[in-house]
Amino acid sequence: MTDSPEQRWLADAAARQDVQLERLREARETLWINPLRQAFAEVRNTLPLGPADIEDASQRLQRFAAYLRTVYPQTAASDGIIESPLRCIPQGARTLAQWLGTEVPQHLWIKCDSELPISGSIKARGGFYEVLLHAERLALEHGLLQPGEDYACFASPPFRALFAEHAIMVGSTGNLGLSIGILSAQLGFRVTVHMSADAREWKKALLRSKGVTVIEYASDYSVAVTQGRAEAANLPRCHFVDDEDSSALFLGYAVAAQRLQAQFQVQGVTVDAAHPLIVYLPCGVGGGPGGVAFGLKQVFGDAVHCFFVEPTHSPCMLLGMHSGLHNGISVQDIGLDNLTCADGLAVGRASAFVGKVMEPLLDGIYTVRDEHLFACLAQLRDSESLALEPSAVAGASGFARLLAQQAELPTELASIDLMRDATHLIWATGGSMVPEAERQAYYAQGKALL
Repeated sequence: MTDSPEQRWLADAAARQDVQLERLREARETLWINPLRQAFAEVRNTLPLGPADIEDASQRLQRFAAYLRTVYPQTAASDGIIESPLRCIPQGARTLAQWLGTEVPQHLWIKCDSELPISGSIKARGGFYEVLLHAERLALEHGLLQPGEDYACFASPPFRALFAEHAIMVGSTGNLGLSIGILSAQLGFRVTVHMSADAREWKKALLRSKGVTVIEYASDYSVAVTQGRAEAANLPRCHFVDDEDSSALFLGYAVAAQRLQAQFQVQGVTVDAAHPLIVYLPCGVGGGPGGVAFGLKQVFGDAVHCFFVEPTHSPCMLLGMHSGLHNGISVQDIGLDNLTCADGLAVGRASAFVGKVMEPLLDGIYTVRDEHLFACLAQLRDSESLALEPSAVAGASGFARLLAQQAELPTELASIDLMRDATHLIWATGGSMVPEAERQAYYAQGKALL
């Protein structure tokens, strides 16, 4: 019998005593530097998507602002644009640096996607965008939408009647399901969310309260997605939101880069070769961090450096990119259980689409222990009054990880004063919708570790 590709790679890695693989097997914290990263100018024209695609997505979201403003009054202040605050956190920088035993970064910021309106996580970017794109296509196909029409019309009975004849499905660990479910139900679609075992009960309950059908699995994310995809394929007029292979989700996330650039300009933050931007992005299957990183490279080029962050028990993207097998290998293949408190990151097999797009763009990936997540959560609540969930603080220690191994970093980062000249950005992916009792439990676990 012929060995499978992952078996052959694992055997070869064992024979050459692959240190990175051993660290992953042992669920140890590690930093992996991407050996395939290239100068952006050399690869920008080879990428499957580009600035025109991101701008198209941005314009579509602008058109739908009138609809969102109509059905979600909480978006009125932002004129129907779904966006999150950008905060400088000097006290948080001092608190984290003291705990980590390292220098204090002079420019530490946090992108509070935890405070995105309606569904309270980064998934409101890609998830909302794919649902709105699908709704727009259906409305155009059926002659309901006329060129130049005010998109507030999507809240009218004829549109809801059309969407009621169609279904949307998604597989999720929680936050993507929330975003897809909440908005799809509001538009009038019949919605089903296939949720993995690690999804939080409050997320399931919230979806059901919106009229969403929730199907629960005793297995992990990959099984929920596979089952959802198969069911959707056999259901007429059903659109499956495929978190493992969706350019629409990816582009919805990528729009965030344009918005961030504008926020930095307002704050007077310079991003260039001498003052690089270093972004730490929590990673599950890869769509959210991949889309954001892709957008950031389009905006800032080689002046931005992106690092994904994964739990030590669920390092699917690191394993997929390090092996070159992408979704052809899972964390279970190396003996890990894929169990983590960071439910949004509890993914055993990474997106091949994202991994391949990121090969020439991503600087690296590091992993964190669950205990580390709880401790950072408590410190950011104490120092900055931020309401975050464990997965959202994965990037909080990034500056310390890079400083400790600066000699291994790309030349542009190895040759500067990281703590003085770089802008460090933690991308906080969710937390504002977590019930208070659960939030207090997270905080208590973190305080007990300090």
